[in-house]
Amino acid sequence: MNLTSYLGIQHPILLAPMAGVSTPQLAATVSNQGGLGALGLGSSTLDHAIEQIKHTKQLTKKPFQLNFFCHKEFDLDIEKEKVWIEFLSKEFSRLGKSPPNQLNKLYSSFTNNEDFTNMVLDIKPRAISFHFGLPSKKQIDALKSAGIITMVSITQLSEALEAQSYGIDILIAQGIEAGGHRGIFNENNDPAIFTKDLVQALIENPAVTLPIVAAGGLMTGKDIREIIDLGASAAQLGTAFLTCAESAANQNYKKALLESNYTQITRSISGRPARGLFSHWHTDIDILEKPEDPGYPFTYDIAKQLNMLDPINFPIYWAGCNVSKIRPLDASALMQTLISEMN
Repeated sequence: MNLTSYLGIQHPILLAPMAGVSTPQLAATVSNQGGLGALGLGSSTLDHAIEQIKHTKQLTKKPFQLNFFCHKEFDLDIEKEKVWIEFLSKEFSRLGKSPPNQLNKLYSSFTNNEDFTNMVLDIKPRAISFHFGLPSKKQIDALKSAGIITMVSITQLSEALEAQSYGIDILIAQGIEAGGHRGIFNENNDPAIFTKDLVQALIENPAVTLPIVAAGGLMTGKDIREIIDLGASAAQLGTAFLTCAESAANQNYKKALLESNYTQITRSISGRPARGLFSHWHTDIDILEKPEDPGYPFTYDIAKQLNMLDPINFPIYWAGCNVSKIRPLDASALMQTLISEMN
């Protein structure tokens, strides 16, 4: 399959759908330059999602993808909640504030959200992608019947085969180098495999028949060319676009990205493993005595509150492991640079 033709794009470059950072301007610019723009809508309300989609359509007539979270929902364990709040209470006390009395479920899963499903079926984007898992087989069938291309982030062979059995069209192979949240949904195993190794393992396995988009640690056109030469059909980049003027990352975030050389994975921020710039989350919270967190997205609620009170010590700056290669270009110039380097 020629993936670029299938997606209706010129170049095998996909923008990672970074919730909270992606904007209509960023998505549209990438699409207008021949790639596949993206809107990360997993943390959006229905009205805000519709607003972003309409705005993007005003800025481009080219295809772009929508992305949603498919995490498993569960009832909050009250004891874990209590212990976790107590564990972080010293940080609130240091700031002269009281910790919250309870944790809120910030985001719902696409799997249980008929409003989002109906909205997507009505809008009919070229492609839709999922993170943290798969929607129901019924949802996938409905999306495909509407002519919408379906994609999902996977981190290992078992997830690839599960996605394939559900009828997903494209696999986004996310390596351990990727910034932000791991897309893992096989809760029995996190393989922590490098992007190139994951792509190669999937390509060489005869049971995997779907096209593969590589994601994780890719920052330059040379990286894109190398991963395509390995057998990937396209590459998805996120961290490379974070400092673009069209990104919603604030100035402190962008400044930190340009000054940082390394990142680390933690689940203390959100309750799921995610890679970000090294900070007090890693030095002060990820200690040996740390109790079990209450899980995503409840853990994220108190982390965001702490971040609002003390953004310097407790930033939430997601980024991939090759952040030192980031270039302060606007999205149009970055796309042109990537295409030139790739070719």
